[in-house]
Amino acid sequence: MELVTEGLRFPEGPVAMPNGSVVLVEIERGCVTRVLPDGSQQVIAELGGGPNGAALGPDGKLYVCNNGGFHYIERAGLLVPHGQAHDYSGGRIERVDLDTGAVETLYKDGDFGCTLRGPNDIVFDDAGGFWFTDHGKTRERERDVTGVFYAKADGSLLKEAIFPMENPNGIGLSPDGKTLYVAETYTCKLWAYDVAAPGEIAFNQGLLGPSGTFLYSPGGYTFFDSLGVDGAGNVCVATIGQSGISVVAPTGDLVEFVATDDPFTTNICFGGPDLKTAWITLSGTGRLVKMDWPRGGAKLNYLNV
Repeated sequence: MELVTEGLRFPEGPVAMPNGSVVLVEIERGCVTRVLPDGSQQVIAELGGGPNGAALGPDGKLYVCNNGGFHYIERAGLLVPHGQAHDYSGGRIERVDLDTGAVETLYKDGDFGCTLRGPNDIVFDDAGGFWFTDHGKTRERERDVTGVFYAKADGSLLKEAIFPMENPNGIGLSPDGKTLYVAETYTCKLWAYDVAAPGEIAFNQGLLGPSGTFLYSPGGYTFFDSLGVDGAGNVCVATIGQSGISVVAPTGDLVEFVATDDPFTTNICFGGPDLKTAWITLSGTGRLVKMDWPRGGAKLNYLNV
């Protein structure tokens, strides 16, 4: 792995841009930052709260899941999220103009009758809408029960699509857009859901109603964070505790584990020639690194690379 930049305050949500830069969020600082190829950093916008997952939309703007803010502790040289912020500002989806830095709130808690506690990660489909997870918030003796939402980029629709889930975090689509992958953090489980139509999950009868297909969970003291999908359809899930990326085939088999040196390895995205460069956020130590990836990433909608 090659160090790109350091000194970030819990970076997540990387988006590899066509010009070679990477746009990401710094959750603890509450901002969107551009990292240039030489490693220099430019703050694009100040959002406050806890900007988390991010994705480019059909209008070329950056759509950001804002979790409202974490409390942090610093321990053993690591910056660690620890529960809900004392000044928690509410869950929301924000839209950022990357040219001007202008920020607007697209959806907030209560819109369309939906409860947004801690929006976390996001992926756009080819119909102009986006799926996102709500990780919820953890307080001293309680934790939110949350799910997965679907929304339109024009602000005309927000709905809950999957409920309940245990702190859903990473989310992504298969290369053909027919399967939605969701990783739960504390259960450390990876799920697959059949997509029937934009914003619609196919009805698969489980013991307690509609359910996804369980794909994979590693052993040991581990947690799943965000994910990316490669061109072969493998789900590349950032794995906290084991420190690295678990690469899981659509069949649920573990293809490989790519180790890192940060227990808070949180995100992966793909870019560069043939999408064979992986950018990985090492959030506990505040670094962005990159490495060659053997299979290349799946092309994201609305991102011209």
